[in-house]
Amino acid sequence: MLASPIYPGFDPKWRSVPGYILGITEEIWEGRQIDSLTDYYAKDIIVRSPASVVVGNQGIQAATMATLAEFPDRTLLGEDVIWCETQGTDDGPVGFLSSHRLTSTATHTGTGAYGAPSGKKLSYRILADCWCQRNQVRDEWLVRDQGAIVRQVGADPKSWAADLIVAEGGPERCVQPLSPDSDVEGPYFGRGNHAGPGAELASALKEMMSGAFSVIHDRYDRACELAYAGGITGMGHNLADQFWLGLRSSFPSAAFRIEHSVGMEEPGHPPRAAVRWSLYGKHDGHGQFGPATGCYVYVMGITHAEFGPRGLRREWTLIDETAIWKQILLATG
Repeated sequence: MLASPIYPGFDPKWRSVPGYILGITEEIWEGRQIDSLTDYYAKDIIVRSPASVVVGNQGIQAATMATLAEFPDRTLLGEDVIWCETQGTDDGPVGFLSSHRLTSTATHTGTGAYGAPSGKKLSYRILADCWCQRNQVRDEWLVRDQGAIVRQVGADPKSWAADLIVAEGGPERCVQPLSPDSDVEGPYFGRGNHAGPGAELASALKEMMSGAFSVIHDRYDRACELAYAGGITGMGHNLADQFWLGLRSSFPSAAFRIEHSVGMEEPGHPPRAAVRWSLYGKHDGHGQFGPATGCYVYVMGITHAEFGPRGLRREWTLIDETAIWKQILLATG
């Protein structure tokens, strides 16, 4: 059998890291090879999203089938894969951490988490960090633009989160959003490669979260193209300022942390970066999430960026607004 051209233990049909990530995504979702999750996802995989922590391959398969039943024509269009070589905590071979940006299109024709079929055609983004080793995804962090989805089916993030709590059996029985208390320790502890573009993006985010929002004018191209949670897209400094200041003003005392940083510079591509980050602390400010409640909230975010001759020229940042509202509603009743 031929050796894998990427890393030990990978199927030789995958000729590159992006080829593996894009290929298995297409096989599973559009090729309907849901059973291949048994091969491509580790038996004890941990998948963290802002909405929940799922442990084990069987739970992932069930969630995949439920999503396809609600959105039978769903597509997952891979926009980019930003990655770095890694080593896990065990003695296994070298693997990689990929940060995958996708646009998903779907028609809401089935009953499920988003209610009765609305017939609405949707388009929304997903950002996912996957640690892969031996031809399997073994650890994952995923942010889906839930705010964009619920708005397109005719709801708003706060009311949808409230309805979800009821549908899941009430505050005592509902699925708990991701937090330091609900998180599960996985096999990957790496922090990325901290290469130039990744370090540059991480630095800009840390400065903004420290209150230096002037970094937007100093480091962003004046004609920057931006895509934010809630399906918001546009250009220019004002939109970046509106998103980041709106988020920080809701949680002014929360601790900001860079969880993972990858920078890439390769021929045929602009310098680009993927940074996973978190905010954890009190909802003690009036901003994007209404009046301060004083409750503790955990925000998981992922940001992708491309750089040009005049600074950051493209940015994609996702958080899950519904998971934030769910935490606030569970704490305040």
